[in-house]
Amino acid sequence: MSAKQAILFTSLLFCFFSTIAAQVNDSIPKHKKNIFTLAFYKQPGKDSMVDFVDGIYRVFMPRKTRGYSEDQAVTHFSFVPAVEYSLATGLAVSANASLVVPGKTNFTNASTISGELKYTQNKQIIGQLVSNIWLRNNDYILNTNWSYAKYPQKDFGLGSNSDLSRFDLLDYSYLKMHQSLVRRIFPNFYMGPGIVIDHHWNITDTTTLNKPLTGFTQYGFTSSATSVGISLNLLYDTRKSIVNPVAGSSYLNVIYRNNLTGLGSNQHWQSLIIDARKYFSFPKHSKNILAFWTYDVLTLQGRPPYLHLPATASDVFSNTGRGYIQGRFRGDKWLFAESEYRFGITENGFLGAVVFANVQTVAEQPGKNIQGLRTGYGAGIRIKLNKHSNTNIALDYGFGQGGSHGLFMNLGEVF
Repeated sequence: MSAKQAILFTSLLFCFFSTIAAQVNDSIPKHKKNIFTLAFYKQPGKDSMVDFVDGIYRVFMPRKTRGYSEDQAVTHFSFVPAVEYSLATGLAVSANASLVVPGKTNFTNASTISGELKYTQNKQIIGQLVSNIWLRNNDYILNTNWSYAKYPQKDFGLGSNSDLSRFDLLDYSYLKMHQSLVRRIFPNFYMGPGIVIDHHWNITDTTTLNKPLTGFTQYGFTSSATSVGISLNLLYDTRKSIVNPVAGSSYLNVIYRNNLTGLGSNQHWQSLIIDARKYFSFPKHSKNILAFWTYDVLTLQGRPPYLHLPATASDVFSNTGRGYIQGRFRGDKWLFAESEYRFGITENGFLGAVVFANVQTVAEQPGKNIQGLRTGYGAGIRIKLNKHSNTNIALDYGFGQGGSHGLFMNLGEVF
């Protein structure tokens, strides 16, 4: 559940120190203390699933078995201090936490709350709180997406034909507050209002050479930008949990946003977001999942501030467009689709893998047509962090066109 949070470096340190700790006590059978065979170890008891915590038990408390007797109705908390990497941030240190609160009955959905605090090699500061809370027997859903960022970044200009070697070096502060409350009107269908606030300030551009051919300057550079509006949200959701949706579940979220100068917006503009996802068992009746995702943002009327235009990885968790840096393609209309195949490697569920492919395109400015398609593809591994909430650590490597490639990390499935 989104964002890019992972623990590659932490995992390596864990393996290193675990091996040292395992060698201290020679009285323990070797197969019981070797962390590297954890992936093939079958946990005894009712369920054979194994996760990262089982590895801690296995190395540091080898005589104690962590069985499956834990109450499945309790709240599960995951905390991951990490050193991570992305194309937009470089190396970063972060603290990531997630809370999964199971429904009170088998017919109510699990609520999730996730938070992140990050400082990066590029001197970026990022804080985010995202929640999806189900209320009163699934009658209501409270969605929260709040974030703050001090965010120097590269901006490659407008359209699908921009050049990776030509970019603006922008710096700004950003506050985002999106809140909605939807009510069930039919089984699995919800509708309700929301308020959306996006505010950028202290925007600067230090670039003098190799600027984009069509970018912020041509669109209309401003040192600040504010968009405040109301939204109407239509939701269809059959997922029981968002951290790792199961086969057969579906998701559709349509958000109409109307930004009004009377509420504080610099300009009056309207947009439509369509976020749709579907999950299939493939082969049929297997645990493997074939997943599809489309995320489309259309400006319906008006002219949004430049930094409020849709762009690569501008979704809630910045997960769209693996293979490309955040903000790689930007425009008045932005269309995206992706498919991913998820399959297990080990029988106990500790290790899995994915292969994925995606495509995106944008319309550069109002009144202009959609430009060429830009594809991405890649593969990754999944490490079970918490078997009770079914939370995975996702480590993916993606490739795009024009020499674009990089490592992408996430806590929970990408979509």
